[in-house]
Amino acid sequence: MEANWRWLGVAMIAPIAWGSTYFVTREWLPDSPIWGAAIRALPAGLLLLALVRRMPRGSWWWKSAVLGTLNVGAFFVLVYAAAQLLPTSIASTIMATSSIAIALAAWAILRERPGVLRLLGATVGIAGVALMLLGTTTAADPRGVIASIAAMAMSSIGFILAKRWNGEVGILPSTAWQLVFGGLALLPIAAVVEGPPPRIDAVTLAAYGYLALIATALANVAWFAALKHLPSGTVGLIGLLNPVTGVLLGVLVAGEVLEPRQLAGLALVLIGIAAPLAAGILVGRRSRARTASSAGPLAVAECATST
Repeated sequence: MEANWRWLGVAMIAPIAWGSTYFVTREWLPDSPIWGAAIRALPAGLLLLALVRRMPRGSWWWKSAVLGTLNVGAFFVLVYAAAQLLPTSIASTIMATSSIAIALAAWAILRERPGVLRLLGATVGIAGVALMLLGTTTAADPRGVIASIAAMAMSSIGFILAKRWNGEVGILPSTAWQLVFGGLALLPIAAVVEGPPPRIDAVTLAAYGYLALIATALANVAWFAALKHLPSGTVGLIGLLNPVTGVLLGVLVAGEVLEPRQLAGLALVLIGIAAPLAAGILVGRRSRARTASSAGPLAVAECATST
């Protein structure tokens, strides 16, 4: 049980760090999102590569390319397209559905059957994100919706493929290779779409450093480590902390004020995350208690000693 709590804490690092990127990008980075994605991904991958000092071998050349495309390269380009075509609120709400998509991808690829409580919690959480972010406008460019859904689906599949393949080489090498591949793939796209790289001053360099080191290198390693030790549906639920972090940073740092509707949405997201986890803990404890009691007094004593 303590190990599960520890890995739940590790899982939280990623969405909280990812959620902070909205504020950092808006406040301190130039309007060059593809260059920003490349500058964010490539240094993070090179740093991890310097730590592991291993190059891909055999099938990991194409596996790194697949994961780098799904989780970094194509993902960032699609997110950029969605950001250009959709209000941030609509794009973020669509991305929040990854909490269900990850569980379904794990069912299809890993045969991890999604728990009903986790799916219900994800549905409640998505409703909370929509209530928290969506305004009165309903206009949405269909191209942006398609790009956002594609980004969500690709990353969900990429996360589960990484969970399936990471055991072959380890989390650090796999994360390093896919970030390097994805970052390199983004460079020519950035040059064609956005022209020369943006100018970087001290503040911009610090912001890019935070995104590369914390919101990319650390966050991705934490995310894949959590996927290794926890059910995919549970990790997907924790991912709902991403938009929550963005909203709370706006309140705490930028002085934004939450409306009652947003507070209700925030409460729904937290309930959607916490309720299935709490229910799972209670079910697990009762199951262990029944097993111990049916095994006899000696097993009960051993169970009490171990806890």
